[in-house]
Amino acid sequence: MAREADAEKVKPSRRLESVPSDELKAALADGARAQHEAGDLQASRDSFERAYRLAEQAGDAESMALAALGLAGLWVAERRTVTSTVLLEARLQHVLTLLDPRSALALRVRTRLAGEADYARGTHAAVLAALDEVRAGPAGAAGDPELLAEALRIAHHCLLGPEHVTMRRELAVELTKASFRTGRHSDLLMGLLWQTADAYCAGDPHAGRLLGELKDHLGQRDHLAVGFVASAIDVMLAIRAGRFDEAEALAAVCARRGEAAGDADHAWWSAAQLVTIRWYQGRLTELLAMLHDRVHSPVLSAVDNSAVAALAVAAALSGDRPRAASALAALCGSDLAALPRSSSWLVTMNGVVEAANLLEQADVAARAYELLRPHAHLPMIGSLGITCFGSVQHALGVAALTSGRLDLAIEHLTAAVPHNLALAHWPALVASRQRLAQALGQRGSPGDADAARRELDAAAAEAASAGLPVLGHPVAGPFAAAVSAAAADEARCQRAGRKWQLTLRNRSVLVEDSIGMVHLAVLIANPRHEIQAADLVAGLAGLSGTGADAGTAQRVLDPEAIVEYRNRLRQLDTQLNETGIDALDPDRTSQARAERDWLVAQLSSAAGFGARTRAFPDQPERARVAVGKAIRRALTRITEADAVIGEHLRQTVHTGARCSYWPG
Repeated sequence: MAREADAEKVKPSRRLESVPSDELKAALADGARAQHEAGDLQASRDSFERAYRLAEQAGDAESMALAALGLAGLWVAERRTVTSTVLLEARLQHVLTLLDPRSALALRVRTRLAGEADYARGTHAAVLAALDEVRAGPAGAAGDPELLAEALRIAHHCLLGPEHVTMRRELAVELTKASFRTGRHSDLLMGLLWQTADAYCAGDPHAGRLLGELKDHLGQRDHLAVGFVASAIDVMLAIRAGRFDEAEALAAVCARRGEAAGDADHAWWSAAQLVTIRWYQGRLTELLAMLHDRVHSPVLSAVDNSAVAALAVAAALSGDRPRAASALAALCGSDLAALPRSSSWLVTMNGVVEAANLLEQADVAARAYELLRPHAHLPMIGSLGITCFGSVQHALGVAALTSGRLDLAIEHLTAAVPHNLALAHWPALVASRQRLAQALGQRGSPGDADAARRELDAAAAEAASAGLPVLGHPVAGPFAAAVSAAAADEARCQRAGRKWQLTLRNRSVLVEDSIGMVHLAVLIANPRHEIQAADLVAGLAGLSGTGADAGTAQRVLDPEAIVEYRNRLRQLDTQLNETGIDALDPDRTSQARAERDWLVAQLSSAAGFGARTRAFPDQPERARVAVGKAIRRALTRITEADAVIGEHLRQTVHTGARCSYWPG
């Protein structure tokens, strides 16, 4: 009787009188092929839906279970709307009652249910327990490698918080190993994909190698779902490089790939990438309407709050403080710590910090600081590597700045600079330098004004090098005026005939040409940059990057400089030979003649035996001594001509093996 009762349990309430078994098998095979071989998630869902209905009508419990598991998808939480999520859970729960609880298939269903529930709650205990059961049971690693691979994939997807990076990497390696036993294309690709994404989330400098290997496998045999994520990582890397136009174009390509794969994330991922681009372009407010719509999208992951955080920042920047405050309050709830530790948690917290700064909510910033502090060593990666906002140190610095802890803010922002440099995230590097300058200006300790100016100069130089916009944060505090006026306190040096004209604020003086003045002109033209004495001796060759290293014999003028000097000499000769120029512009003629005489002298002094360019001895120590003496003699003459300018240069020009000009 007990066996009859058990048999009765597997009978569904509805049956079709005749359903060909080959049709059901074909639907299951089509679903598995689309999911594991092609990565076409929509085609997979269509086939498994058909298979489930056929199996249900045929009273085939095992086929119903296989179809329901297939409908759950390649990822966790692949079904996003409330109705589709509830339907999937109901089907899984139903088929579980029809299966032998000791079977591998029942364990597969329980593992999937545990994973879906854990993901929705932002927890992981149940799915890890299921994984342990898979590993330990007779149907585990030794008996059913496909079951192990699936359990590893599901468990990994429920451990996407920043505190789980190490465990995730271990699971990804284990999944890759299991893939060689399953022989399924998707298992290998998913193992490599998770390893790649985890490496980027950990800030691993070798993450690019894993991405390259993943792309090699995709090149041999494409998989739409995995290829979609790989293309999203390409967008993130273009953003890091500051190639915003390219990143925006790649984001559109990525969105099309995601749509072709039937991945529900394709719409928000492309939007999140555009948010990052506009964030660093200073144009985030352009996306305010879009963000308002995205926040209410039914296909957003239940544990993804990054859209709300971006909305809070965009609204605050646009001046809509009520909307910004409302979004920030929604994120904070009763305690900011209650936000699920999802794959978007770090990016969300960065938005919380920025919104708190704009809204001057020191208490929110302080709480965010506490929560972020254990993750200071990580980059703020969104999801599976789709976007990046640089080092967590930056967010910690902004949080400390907002809560008034200036020393702590400077400590974190100082650490953010080399971390962002190591990430090759140029927009984040520029932003960290600007924030550091802001913090230094607010603190106002001795030397902070100079340090702030150096950071702003470095930010401007790096932005120019990468072709980025410079979006400054206003420097405030007791030394704000000093920082802002620093440029006005810089000396200027330019040739005036055979002399040099030095200016400082409203003062100006002419000084005779000399080797020391040439060295000073180079240093003043490159403020806050150290230049080797040997490069100063080498002249334009060293400064243009064509000269050799210090310690190698270098020419006084390089060939390009000589060509430029001679071209200018011909221009001056033409100018001086113009009829009537003396009567029309005597001053211009005098200046041209003085410049011509100087050029002739420079070219003559550069020429050695047989018109070969002279070289200085390859002794850095002799260069250091010679440059130091020449500059000191020039400073003496400048001080005699104008004591104020002379004293300014004595305080700001530094000589030695490396020479520099550091205006205050």
